[in-house]
Amino acid sequence: MEKDFYIKNMVCNRCIKVVRDELEAAQFDVIQVELGKVTLQVEKEEAINDKLIGILTKNGFSLLTKINEQVVEKVKVTILSLFKELPLQLKEKLSEYLSKKLHLEYSKISKLFSYTEKITIEKYFIKVKIEKVKELIQVGELNFTQISQLLDYSNVNHLSSQFKNETGMSLTHYKAMDQNFRNPLDQIV
Repeated sequence: MEKDFYIKNMVCNRCIKVVRDELEAAQFDVIQVELGKVTLQVEKEEAINDKLIGILTKNGFSLLTKINEQVVEKVKVTILSLFKELPLQLKEKLSEYLSKKLHLEYSKISKLFSYTEKITIEKYFIKVKIEKVKELIQVGELNFTQISQLLDYSNVNHLSSQFKNETGMSLTHYKAMDQNFRNPLDQIV
């Protein structure tokens, strides 16, 4: 039978590759791997769990067995996936988007996320957005106005204000430092 396993800390395509490669090397029958989830062909789930947990732990991931943990991780993965392709194209409120994607009422999602992570979904979204800003600044191909437009800020002043609130420094100061002060996406909260 096919069984889904939910995984914490998968934040990019390299994570998908690592999980797939490690599971296949350990002779797991891998059906699909995506951010936050792997689908395996299993005979007995109990026989797989210990081996799976060992592989995930060795690579900086963990198995999520509780429904609440899985929902929180789905929120994070859904938000991270918004930033895969720019410009950011969120045509509705984040709350509506998450509710549709997770097939749950936003009030439930929000309470669960805030309780578990000690931060609101909106604040998490802003933190991810600021990490993307840092990445774009380091790449050095865009000016601040272009970055603000790509990330759907109303104007560069809004971006600048939010960046200063999150990092404690101005966009110009951050760029001038020419150093990597980015936070790993799996450690934002």
